Amino acid sequence: MTIENKAGEISPVALKAQIDSGADVTLLDVREPHELVIASINAPKSLHISMKELADKLSELKDYKDRDLVVYCRSGGRSARCTEFLQSQGFKKVFNLTGGILSWADTVDPNLTKY
Repeated sequence: MTIENKAGEISPVALKAQIDSGADVTLLDVREPHELVIASINAPKSLHISMKELADKLSELKDYKDRDLVVYCRSGGRSARCTEFLQSQGFKKVFNLTGGILSWADTVDPNLTKY
């Protein structure tokens, strides 16, 4: 199953449904390393490349150009910029997690630490 969203966004609830259904979706966390120890989204397929390293490490994502890739950060701003960048680099199925990990904590996992 693939994510269908022409706006390039996916809500936390929709992402959780995709993960629970076993969809082949990979999460890309673009937060800084110190943020990872505070809170993270638990998903079978997850990657971490901080926003400031994304352009330099783009080659590490080449296998994801035609696969569902959901980018997230704390509140959705950095990940929105990274999503736009990846789209400009030919990534066809890249989506921003609306509201970031804060929205995930509000709607999916209330036990997650908010910061």
